[in-house]
Amino acid sequence: MVHDVLVVEDEEDIAVPLMRTLEREGYDVSRVSGGAEAVEFVIEEAPAVVILDLGLPDMDGIDACRQMRAGGYTGGIIMVTARAGELDRVVGLDVGADDYLAKPFGLAELLARVRALLRRSAVVVPNDTTVTTASGLKIDAASRRVHLGERELALTAKEFDVLAVLASHHDKVVPRETLMNQVWDQNWYGSTKTLDVTIGRLRSKLEAAEAGERVVAIRGVGFRLETGSPA
Repeated sequence: MVHDVLVVEDEEDIAVPLMRTLEREGYDVSRVSGGAEAVEFVIEEAPAVVILDLGLPDMDGIDACRQMRAGGYTGGIIMVTARAGELDRVVGLDVGADDYLAKPFGLAELLARVRALLRRSAVVVPNDTTVTTASGLKIDAASRRVHLGERELALTAKEFDVLAVLASHHDKVVPRETLMNQVWDQNWYGSTKTLDVTIGRLRSKLEAAEAGERVVAIRGVGFRLETGSPA
């Protein structure tokens, strides 16, 4: 299967070698130079992975990422930036990015992260598994969709994967290491704070939907999905 990748980068000396490297690896690569164009492309074409530079000429990449997720995009987003501060990294993850890579970066490392994002859906639960909780939340792995009654919850790919793992072990604690290995894979390069940010977004969406499920943190161990009103 050929995966399509969108490169959002306005600097030619960075974009051209990156695109050539991705194409040599067999990816179908497209490129745009601005944030607004990237948001439109992503919502219409839904590429498998977006490599998103934060320093764009027309808008901040964080705003572009936020708009992509608000528009319903659930694919992988890797932010690329010269900003190395932890605050920027956390903000980027909080608005829906899956990974964060600081410039200058090695092309081999970026390719490894792209591969890790593309592997995520193959390791969570069997494709024919559907879990329905006592509160009526239905997690369908085959369609990668979550419903509460007739209403569908809009989750990113990583939020869905984390929920699917937790739901398949409902009322049991899933260790952090298990979630990292199954959702981000054993060769994950990034920080485990990515898991905490994803859990935080998932909690907020479950609470906003009044789903009757809550994700409970078990300090020093992991997380548990249980039926009950949020604390």
